[in-house]
Amino acid sequence: MTTATPAASGGSAGSGSAGSGSAGSGSAGSGSAGSGSAGSGSAGAGGFPATAAGGARPAAGAPTTVAGDTRPAGKRFPAASGLRRFSFNQATTQGWPLPDLVDALVRSGVPGIGLWRDPVAEYGLEKTARLVRDAGIAVTSLCRGGFFADAGWYDENRRAIDEAATLGTSVLVLVSGGLGGRDLAGARAHVADAVGRLVPYARAAGVTLAIEPLHPMFCSDRCVISTLEQALTIAERHDVGEVGVVIDTYHLWWDDRAPALVRRAGARVSAFQLADWITPLPEGVLTGRGMPGTGCVDLPAWVSYVDSAGYAGPIEIEVFNTEVWARPGAEVLAEAVEGYRAATERSAT
Repeated sequence: MTTATPAASGGSAGSGSAGSGSAGSGSAGSGSAGSGSAGSGSAGAGGFPATAAGGARPAAGAPTTVAGDTRPAGKRFPAASGLRRFSFNQATTQGWPLPDLVDALVRSGVPGIGLWRDPVAEYGLEKTARLVRDAGIAVTSLCRGGFFADAGWYDENRRAIDEAATLGTSVLVLVSGGLGGRDLAGARAHVADAVGRLVPYARAAGVTLAIEPLHPMFCSDRCVISTLEQALTIAERHDVGEVGVVIDTYHLWWDDRAPALVRRAGARVSAFQLADWITPLPEGVLTGRGMPGTGCVDLPAWVSYVDSAGYAGPIEIEVFNTEVWARPGAEVLAEAVEGYRAATERSAT
């Protein structure tokens, strides 16, 4: 889930670099970590059910909200038909200025957005929080924390937790970072220890630490957590709602063990992201994701795996592709909506 800075049209591309290694350069929130418990936030926005990060599921017929959304009650808007769970990750259109993106989401009836720390810092943390709150848009995740091989990882991840709380999301995505040497087992053990050190602070902020396994081709430089089993093994050391996992089809589609592991994850599924696998991969491989429906991944099957595990929370479209970034944002959003509909047609309401 690491991002790159494209030469995109239609606005500045944001400041995050693909290989910077830091957990993000965004500044910390203005307050303390917060007082809520993980996954226990109050009413949310849009039409998302309260299931992410192990949050309690509503009774039949009860109003549905975003788990862990701590924003004050305010303006809300109903999701468009069939888009109740749809969230658009801002990394998919990196050149689109945030106010324009948020306005387009509202006009399209899209109830959620996934945010990234670097472009949030560029626009302003508090300013971003006000923008999405006033628009009635739910922040379904913040990316990214992690990169635990870096000096200063502990303080940087505490800042990321503060930012997630300020933005009103209960989900901070963790990308573990690369090898930093040759001791792969030691690097993975360090990730597990680092997550454990962060849990008390995240718990106090009402933020779930969501571990994202990345495809093994990223193991050396971006993420030593390469399989869902590795992520779950770390998460299961902690309570549900404290540490969860991210299911990203781009990274997990190849693993024949993953469907059973999704069922095992159950309430630990904290975020679910759709992107397709297209070949040949570009040089550098980072920007080779396809829009849903353009590659070889059976996305409806993955929706069924996650639904069967009991997850009914947001489904984000997150794509890194320089050709996609060069297109008009509204055109990309429209294609994402259609890809989402095609992938979820069996379960969308």
